[in-house]
Amino acid sequence: MTDTTSTFDLGPQTLIVARLAEGVRDEQLADGTPCPGCAVRNMLGHLTGLSVAFRDAARKELGPTTDTAPDAAAPDIGPGWREELVKALDELADAWREPAAWTGLTRAGGVDLPGAVAGAVVADELVIHGWDLARATGQEYTPDPAALSAAHAFLAAAAAQGEPGSGVFGPVVPVPDDAPLLDRAVGLSGRDPGWTR
Repeated sequence: MTDTTSTFDLGPQTLIVARLAEGVRDEQLADGTPCPGCAVRNMLGHLTGLSVAFRDAARKELGPTTDTAPDAAAPDIGPGWREELVKALDELADAWREPAAWTGLTRAGGVDLPGAVAGAVVADELVIHGWDLARATGQEYTPDPAALSAAHAFLAAAAAQGEPGSGVFGPVVPVPDDAPLLDRAVGLSGRDPGWTR
């Protein structure tokens, strides 16, 4: 989907997502997010699940976590979700610090793909869902520049390969060419950068 070959540290972006999760209040868990049909609690569950899946993809430990399609079931959280998410994000960042994670083939969401592409995909997931979470809970959000650049490159390449106006996650929302890079990435992900609660 993209020819991303450079490696980078996912740690700064996982820390940003962890801080956003820490700022979520219990009364916000049922609130909607910019991701259609996904409440804050589902977004947090998705972030936990994808962190585990892409951790295992980095380690090339293929199995149930890497074979399950992302839309197989609506993710949710349990009582220990705060600790579980932070642990999963830490392990995700550590796994992608290994050079071998970015080479060869791996699998995520039931799809076989090169390690470098999987790294771009997880950067996209962390950047866009970080934005989802921040918008849904009224928090400030500035993603890590390296992760944002990789996410935008992945989304732009996916949109260029599809039908005009289509993106990997739904119809592209038009955004001016001179808009901030985050807004352009959000538009490519099928979300309106102007979404508010």
